[in-house]
Amino acid sequence: MSTRGLRDDDHTGFDRPRRRSRPRTKDRPDYSDAEIGMIITIDRGRYRVLIDGRDLTAVKARQLGRKSVIVGDRVRVVGDTSGEEGTLARIVEVEERTTVLRRTADDDDPYERPVVANADQLAIVTALADPPPRTGMIDRILVAGYDAGLEPLLCLTKADLAAPDVLLAAYQPLGVHSVVLAPDSDLEPLRRALAGRVSVLVGHSGVGKSTLVNRLIPGSDRAIGEVNEVTGRGRHTSTSAIALALPGGDGWVIDTPGVRSFGLSHVTPDRIVAAFGDLAEVAADCPRGCRHTAADPECALDAAVADGRLGSGRVESFRRMITTA
Repeated sequence: MSTRGLRDDDHTGFDRPRRRSRPRTKDRPDYSDAEIGMIITIDRGRYRVLIDGRDLTAVKARQLGRKSVIVGDRVRVVGDTSGEEGTLARIVEVEERTTVLRRTADDDDPYERPVVANADQLAIVTALADPPPRTGMIDRILVAGYDAGLEPLLCLTKADLAAPDVLLAAYQPLGVHSVVLAPDSDLEPLRRALAGRVSVLVGHSGVGKSTLVNRLIPGSDRAIGEVNEVTGRGRHTSTSAIALALPGGDGWVIDTPGVRSFGLSHVTPDRIVAAFGDLAEVAADCPRGCRHTAADPECALDAAVADGRLGSGRVESFRRMITTA
């Protein structure tokens, strides 16, 4: 009886087939001819994209990752971009962002949550009463806005219930522009402030943000909630951010869901002071590690107040805001 080596075994060819991988290539798809649109809103993995006036639905290409596309993004889209019912396009690239408004869930959360891309103005909507204004929340939103490079606008609602003087005085030294509104106010001052801008509206629930949007953009039908008489807090009525064109195409407003917290773990004091040219110039002389607060020894801001280069009110307002971060 003859013996044969393993390589001569009649059954060796029936071994488990080896896994074959596709050869790697450095050549990536070219999407330079793809149409470019703006993300209007996101709902359960579906993205509404506006391209040359066509409102279409799209999904995101796998290579873009799980949380890579947000409202306000300009994206490249391929596939069926007709916008006809039942069609579905595909987002393949995100254009470079000019700005990104971010927040974290709380001050201990290490994960940044991008909120809106490519806005240039941050409209902080707060009521003067019912619910009462929360300067801490305003300060925190301001910090996030300055960090993102957005110009702030303080929009005070329900002026029929309380006077705005004290709140306006708190932010006047920082040069924050403001608009004061009552339920029957003429919206022309607000329209002028929003004209030609991409403005993201942020505020906690119950301050009248959705009411403002409905008045600014008839037919937008943003849901309106009521304030709880016991807690003084509003009910969340908007569940996702949405970009809406102002009448006549004169700018955009991006309405965001009401927030009850605004974490700032992603922001550093130096990034905030950089938003103020005069303060940043002075702060360049601060010792290393200075957080620019009143408790920091040898902070150059104090010396600038003492010799008259900076007003005390401006530095005090800045420090009140920066201590929230």
